[in-house]
Amino acid sequence: MRKVLTAGCVALLSGLVSNAWAADKSVTFSGQTFVNKGLVAVGRLPANLKDELGETLGSGSAMAVEPETWRRNGDSYEGSFLLLPDRGYNAAGTTDYRPRVNRVTLRVTPGAGIAATVTDSIILSDASGAPLTGLDPEADGIRKAAGGFPDLPQGKSGRVALDSEGVAPLADGTFFISDEYGPYIYRFSREGKMMSVVRPPEALLPMRKGVLHFGSNNPGPGATAPTPANPETGRQNNQGLEGLTLTPDGKKLVALLQSATRQDGGDSPETRRHTRALVYDIANPAQPRLTGEYVVPLPQFKNASGATLVAAQSEFLALSDTLFLMIARDSGNGYGLKSAKSLYRSVDLVDLGPATNIAGTEFDGAKPVAPKGVLDVSVKPADVRSFIDINDTAELTKFGLRNGEPNDRNNLSEKWEGLALVSALDPANPRDFFLLVVNDNDFLTTDGFQVGAPYKDESGADVDTLFFAYRLTIPALAR
Repeated sequence: MRKVLTAGCVALLSGLVSNAWAADKSVTFSGQTFVNKGLVAVGRLPANLKDELGETLGSGSAMAVEPETWRRNGDSYEGSFLLLPDRGYNAAGTTDYRPRVNRVTLRVTPGAGIAATVTDSIILSDASGAPLTGLDPEADGIRKAAGGFPDLPQGKSGRVALDSEGVAPLADGTFFISDEYGPYIYRFSREGKMMSVVRPPEALLPMRKGVLHFGSNNPGPGATAPTPANPETGRQNNQGLEGLTLTPDGKKLVALLQSATRQDGGDSPETRRHTRALVYDIANPAQPRLTGEYVVPLPQFKNASGATLVAAQSEFLALSDTLFLMIARDSGNGYGLKSAKSLYRSVDLVDLGPATNIAGTEFDGAKPVAPKGVLDVSVKPADVRSFIDINDTAELTKFGLRNGEPNDRNNLSEKWEGLALVSALDPANPRDFFLLVVNDNDFLTTDGFQVGAPYKDESGADVDTLFFAYRLTIPALAR
């Protein structure tokens, strides 16, 4: 059964497009000029849509193109994408949702719209073939190391727990997924069976009272909350390896922590700025080897009270070995929430080239690299520069969308978490690309079905999956 964007939605979106396109916006970064030619197409999937397994579709915690499928046909483009949901509907604690990857075909027609079709859903399983779970691990929620796997997060159901956030497909059909709980990187077969696991440096592992504790303080039914609520060191609750990407040559896998570790200021929204990017050599994808680790300073913004906060990142996309795109955003604002207007949603440029490589140093252990949010003077961070303002009113208005009141389905939802880059296949402009951006709808709907039962979100919101397509000129690439 194929789930397709309705013709009515297509007509709505295309009918709202204006011909008055905004002027190109250029940014010079690392000696090169990057051009944002604007938002050129938008599409959506309805919030109550079910996936191929009959459960409410969760959308874009991450998105990745299957490159060999991308084609141009006249004024339209089409290709297949992996669309990654996270741990399931969890407004009041986690559930025994079976983590999965959905496959979606997108047809992009600049100036008209994006049509989306859900074509497949792949259940993720452990090495024995047992499905995984979205349940939050408890204090004893550890599957002990065995069979070449490290200690793994485990839910009350006895299944390996996964809160998936990033996806990176390989040419052989296997794919990597990064998660919040570990925070680990898993490799799965094309059928969804776990093949291997990458355990990050000790500095990222969540520790409570001196022992490993994978919980994120979102207990499931009958489960107990962790004590203390937050880890004392390692990744903050729900701030794991949010970004995951392959370099264009396919030789390196790069993961980015959503915000700073607890010991690096990650215990406060004001000081969690200095997060870490991990670079792995995947010449042998079964055994990725850490070759680089870099501090990435996250953007800052002021809230309504004038306090300076840090915009945590929610996706990372490689343009080269050292250049990346990164989504950074605020939280707690948007459709489905009490506060309607976001203060910061941006696609930023990141250059790891000038940064100090701290892999294998004492910063991988007990020594903080940014105690209380202040970066160690011996460490040079990556360069970061704003590029695309997702909240840009002029761009959103072209498609009948907004950032702010009225807080309805045409107001952007809180979480924008997926990026994919595809060629414009334009011989006259070989460095032009479409950047596809997707939100994570958190399964929020008034007409949901999951884990064998219907549900209705108390917010009363039906948060659709929205796809954006921006046209860019990127000098680092020519495809």
